[in-house]
Parts: sequence; C-alpha cells; structure tokens
Amino acid sequence: MKKTTHFGFKTVDEDQKAGLVHGVFSNVASKYDVMNDAMSLGIHRLWKDAMMDWLAPRPGQRLLDVAGGTGDISFRFLDRAPSATATVLDMTESMLVEGRKRAEADARADRLDWVVGDAMALPFEANVFDVYTISFGIRNVTRVEDALSEAYRVLRPGGRLMVLEFSQIPNDLMQKVYDLYSFNIIPRLGQAIANDRDSYQYLVESIRKFPDQETFAGMIRTAGFGNVKYRNLSMGIAALHSGWKL
Repeated sequence: MKKTTHFGFKTVDEDQKAGLVHGVFSNVASKYDVMNDAMSLGIHRLWKDAMMDWLAPRPGQRLLDVAGGTGDISFRFLDRAPSATATVLDMTESMLVEGRKRAEADARADRLDWVVGDAMALPFEANVFDVYTISFGIRNVTRVEDALSEAYRVLRPGGRLMVLEFSQIPNDLMQKVYDLYSFNIIPRLGQAIANDRDSYQYLVESIRKFPDQETFAGMIRTAGFGNVKYRNLSMGIAALHSGWKL
C-alpha cells in the first residue's frame, strides 16, 4: 500500500509530493523575493537577521543552505564571515537561476556553489559542512525525518543545524487573527503579484500542517542532535530551531 502525506490540506501519495512542491516553486520563482516582502511586510528580513545573530558565522566556515532558493541566507552568512564558503542547494533549478541573477551572487561568485538536489538525499559526503541551514523549506519536504537525518550526516562533529520556519502562535486569539490574514490576504497577494493564487494557498496551508515548536524540537533530537533549543519570532509566527552534532 502506498504511503500518503499532505500537500497543504490535501492528502497525496508520498511519491507525488516532491513533484507538486517543485511545481509550486517553479511557478513562483521569479516573484519569490517580492512576495516574501509583501506577505511578511518585510519582517522576514528581520527574522533572517535574527537567525544570523544567533548563528554567529565565523571566518572559514563551510555552510550548506538547503532549500536555499535565491540565496538570501547564504548572502547574509558570507557577509558576516570572511573567507567562509556557501553551497546553496534547492530542488528547483529556476529558484537557483533567480539567485544567480542577484548582484550579491556576482560579488561572491568565488565563495558560492549552486546545486540542484534533494534534502532527503543530499549529494555530499558525510562530515563535510560546519553549518546546515534551511529557511522556510523544511515544511515542504516529503519526509522531514529524512531531511534531518541527512543534515546530521553531512555536518562535521561540532557542526550546527539551524532551521527558520513558520510556526504556531501560543496565543489562540492571536493565532485566529493571523489565520484570517493568511487565508484571506496571502492568496490574493499571490494572485496580484505572482499571478498564482493556488501556490500561495498551498503555502498557507502547509504552514498549518507543520508541527509546533516543541514537537519539531523533539524531531531534531530524535535525528541525533544535542543542545536543541528554539526561539520564537514575532510571537511564534516563525521560530528558529538550533541543534548541534555533538
């Protein structure tokens, strides 16, 4: 019997999800950064800065940025860490193409690699990266447990995992207000800016299907990581999770 998973609020066969997600991000690639600003009123930039503050990149580190899309996290990492290098991995080539077009990509071309690949089967040897990041990407992975296991495998001993993802607001009333905004405004923004309502309807639904902060922290521990902690951002609209390969 085929295993099933969720694609937003729909139930689909596990082997279908990657293709469906690929379709979403292929459709929105050229407008992805503009839509991030519109959906979050620019706050995603503050969240990514908070991620870098906690991560504290160091010179010479080797970063793997999974579901790295247009390179936002890698550019920030390289800005803060002279002589560091970054590999941006994404399943959607059109997202990587958009990243390569950005001015920051030219300025750091000798420190950046762009790789098409799958978070659940990374095309790298074990124990090679100092830092693994994934931002607003892990909820789109078919089997989150497999992605976390792969993160653990490719990190060096002493390496660090950091995940930035939409999460759950602990306050029920605030969650309801946020839901009203998400389900009523974001798909309309998607239609207006990216001419794609359905992809943004999926993205809103996928946020609601993702585990809450404590549950996800438990999944990171199960994958083998130690010293697992999380911090809420904007009251829990997003959360940062950190873990170490000890």
